Amino acid sequence: MTTKPAIPTKTIGFIVNPVAGMGGAVGLKGTDGEAILQQAKALGAKPIAAQRAETFLTELSTTKPHLKLIVGAGDMGESEAKKLGYTCQVIGEGKPETSSEDTHAVAKAIVEAGVDLLVYCGGDGTTRDIQKAVDMKLPVLGVPTGVKMHSALFAISPQAAARVAVRFLWGGLPLREAEVMDIDEEAFREGHLSAELFGYMLSPFEPHLIQGNKMESPMTENELENQAAIAVYLIEEMQPETFYIVGPGTTTRTIADLLDQKKTLLGVDLLLNKKIIAKDVNEKQLLELTDGKPTKIVVTPIGGQGFIFGRGNQQISSRVIRQVELENIVVIATKSKLDRLKSLRVDTGDVALDEELKMRGVRVVADYKTTLEMTVE
Repeated sequence: MTTKPAIPTKTIGFIVNPVAGMGGAVGLKGTDGEAILQQAKALGAKPIAAQRAETFLTELSTTKPHLKLIVGAGDMGESEAKKLGYTCQVIGEGKPETSSEDTHAVAKAIVEAGVDLLVYCGGDGTTRDIQKAVDMKLPVLGVPTGVKMHSALFAISPQAAARVAVRFLWGGLPLREAEVMDIDEEAFREGHLSAELFGYMLSPFEPHLIQGNKMESPMTENELENQAAIAVYLIEEMQPETFYIVGPGTTTRTIADLLDQKKTLLGVDLLLNKKIIAKDVNEKQLLELTDGKPTKIVVTPIGGQGFIFGRGNQQISSRVIRQVELENIVVIATKSKLDRLKSLRVDTGDVALDEELKMRGVRVVADYKTTLEMTVE
């Protein structure tokens, strides 16, 4: 009689940045720094990190008998872990307000304690704080929670992060050196995107579940002509007295250029009758201005990650999408960008909505009067 080998116990270090992502829905493009955080709160920003941490831990719950957690105190991981019934070792003391120094300190303590994998909920700023403490000492995986997520350590969703963690810890996923990227938030708010490489960390590699770092689209002559053809078609199809929520990107900006309107490159603008009536709007403004009105959403996948919702356009939240309704989403992308993407991605934070979008798929305007069917994952 043979017996099954015992499943080994693994240890995960778990850190939550409680304020990560709060600037997204209110259009602040990040929450690095106390002044911006207070501005986000004044605009009505709500914490999202705890919910995404709980989603990750819920998906991971089948491994509880074989898993040990070492977590940051209070809202830095302890609260979510204990709420979901995990037994965990707690580092530090809970605080009503946390800082990047707290993230660095907890990460350093986790390195010293020794873990098989460090998982964090945050964005690029959190990634940099952790990199300063971890460097290449142990594997790291990001649960996407921030506004800026240019680094190559993030899973495509909290659920995907849990699946990657399980496959790495008990299935032998390989490691790679993943880029730690961040941008100048002040320049970003002025419409200038300047991403900088800050280093590398080891991270599990699963290309279908890890987003990779963002890539800029090549501005070739063919690319510009393709963008213009898409824009002409969209303008011809625009309906009177209909609001158009237009997301960030060079392809969407071309629409405004041809209408002789100055679009916010890295923000979300609102058009009516081929005029921009509100610039760089946030979730609250979108909900109020379009409530009960015929509205369409126009978005393009940003960079090379394939996300149409949940990266760089969190102002177009799940609440906004549901108010506008799925059939009124228009996705546009040049043929060269689509050639680099096997599918599109969504991460709205609303699991049911994400599943609806995945089941439907989307039609993408890829040229003048030319559309392609794309799957969503």
